[in-house]
Amino acid sequence: MNKSLYRKKNLILRQRIFQAVREFFTRHDFLEVDTPIRIPAPAPEPYISPQPSGDWYLQTSPELCMKRLLAAGFPKIFQICKCFRRDERGHRHLPEFTMLEWYESGATYTDLMERCEGLFDFIRLTLDLPENLHYKGQTIDLSAPWERLTVADAFRRYAPISMDTAMATDAFDETIAFEIEPKLGTSRPVFLYDYPAATCGLAAPKPQAPDLIERFELYMGGLEICNGFTELTDAAAQRKHFQMEMENRVQNNLPNLPMPEKFLNDLCLMPPAAGNALGLDRLVMLLAGADTIDEVVAFTPEML
Repeated sequence: MNKSLYRKKNLILRQRIFQAVREFFTRHDFLEVDTPIRIPAPAPEPYISPQPSGDWYLQTSPELCMKRLLAAGFPKIFQICKCFRRDERGHRHLPEFTMLEWYESGATYTDLMERCEGLFDFIRLTLDLPENLHYKGQTIDLSAPWERLTVADAFRRYAPISMDTAMATDAFDETIAFEIEPKLGTSRPVFLYDYPAATCGLAAPKPQAPDLIERFELYMGGLEICNGFTELTDAAAQRKHFQMEMENRVQNNLPNLPMPEKFLNDLCLMPPAAGNALGLDRLVMLLAGADTIDEVVAFTPEML
């Protein structure tokens, strides 16, 4: 197919997916919100570099503002927005990308998994797509329920070392990326869940196993599609995590970031909740059968 026609086909598919996403959440009584892209203080993370915009930053995620809306009394919210991360460019990454985030009061990460299954089923039926998805020579059965696999079990199944050894030797991210991730979701989608506590400072600890957090990532065809968790609502614990992340940034020779004080002040008002961040560009890649993220956006940085 002609390259320009192929891109046009994918952009039309992209529009239809976005419309289906909006209809799904509206039908389930979620309020669509629109929070600022330019913010004074993003959540500090050791390996994510925000893009400066004057004295402020372009958001790496709408997470902090959306949680403040939960604290203000909006129980079910979603947003489709642009996010920005410096030094992220590859076949699956863009420095400016489109994110779907949703938050639900009273929910946990297991509720989010079920919501993901419902969302994908709605998109599939709305777009009249088959239950078996063909992606890069793989046939992925989208019928629910999807597989649920703990991180510890994934290490036992696919990796040469255990999860605990990987954490102790600072090999966790590398092992996930090269040993485990390519093998996930090749025949049916899989939720990888119960991550070590040190991997995310925004997620709630698992009550019966405080060394773990109630977090999952969804994989299809070796692609990470989304990252969700039960939210940490303890403001003192959240501040401590942020301080640790800032120290990690210093150790990794990354610029220091301001503390998001207004978010921390509002956190004490936030109800128990869960939230999920889903990369819409990657979702379009998957449903379009595209090899690279470049094929499903109108412009790449190199085209500007």
